[in-house]
Formats: sequence, structure tokens, C-alpha cells
Amino acid sequence: MADWGRQRSRLSDRLRERVADEDVLAAIASVPRHQFVPDDKRHDAYADRPLPIGSGQTISAPHMVAIMAEVLDLSTGDRVLEVGTGCGYHAAVTAELVGPGNVYSVEYHASLADDARETLEATGYGDISVRVGDGKEGWPEHAPYDRTYLTCAAPEFPAPLVEQTREDGVLLAPIGDGQQRLIRAEKQADGTLDSEDHGGVRFVPLQ
Repeated sequence: MADWGRQRSRLSDRLRERVADEDVLAAIASVPRHQFVPDDKRHDAYADRPLPIGSGQTISAPHMVAIMAEVLDLSTGDRVLEVGTGCGYHAAVTAELVGPGNVYSVEYHASLADDARETLEATGYGDISVRVGDGKEGWPEHAPYDRTYLTCAAPEFPAPLVEQTREDGVLLAPIGDGQQRLIRAEKQADGTLDSEDHGGVRFVPLQ
């Protein structure tokens, strides 16, 4: 029988080469990634690479989830909007940092959303809110958000997501149609974005 806890700890230790935030590393060490991947991929659950989860979607490599959490600079109580629930793993890591009741996630595929809700409930993250919808429209009912991030690539930050993020709040997304860059943007008082480039990435496109 696999020692999942030990595998998680080893993964978290390996990520120290890329991530300095101890809270983020603790979150990676806490979330049971093997329960979020399909059964036939479970043996690779703690490999640091993306895995297919169905509907043409993937679960991001753990290092990318950790890097995004670190770049977002998440704190307990932050209200967070996630676009692209997928299997729910990224939302669970976020929930470790801000609290499950503060995470709102939108998923385009109803089947993935249903599976994610079930897995999140089973793993103790049932207070994360997941809805089916067009991620580009966000989730206005719970705005404004302190942090907004996309787990899929967009040509630019969709205007509704910028609108739903508070002044001085932070957005993070893979931006670009072909070559993608991980862009962190802080929303200014006039609604414009002050952006930073955090390097090349590769994500499935936003639908």
C-alpha cells in the first residue's frame, strides 16, 4: 500500500528548489493529490508534472500550483475567485491558505464540476464553492475578490474578472494565444492593471 503522506512530504521538499513560501509548501504537503487524479493515474499523483483528468483538461504540475500560490501571496481570509476548477486540486491548495469558505471556483464542464465537488467534500474541502459556468464571466455574486486566478490560458484578463477584483487586488493568469506568459497584475484605483511577467508557461486554453 502506498505511503501517500510520505510521498506528499517528499514532493513538498523537492519544491523548495522553486518555492520559498513555507505556508505554500505546507499546503502542498497537506492536500491528498492522489485523490484528485483518475484511478489509472494515481501511481503518478506525486510526480511533478501535469496529468490528464478528462474532458481535454489537466491537473497542473504541483510546482506550477505552488508557484501560482506564492505569486498570489495568499493570506487567511482572502476571498479568492478561481477560473477553471478542473479536478479541484488547485482550489484545495488555495483553501489551505485562505480557508475553504473563501474560495469560489467556476468550471465550464459540468461533469468535472460534479466530480470536483464530490472529491472536495470527501477530502475535507466541502466548503469550497463550485459552480458550472463561463469562467470569463466570473462569479459576480461574491465579488469583490482579493485574488483572482485562472488555471487556463486567456488572450488577456477578461474584463468581468478585472471588474470583480477589488482595488489593490491581484489577478494571475497564463496570458497569450500561442506563447503563454504567467502574468501577475495588481488592480489600480482607476481600474487599470500594473502587470509583472513571471515567465513562460503552458496551459490548456480558457473555454
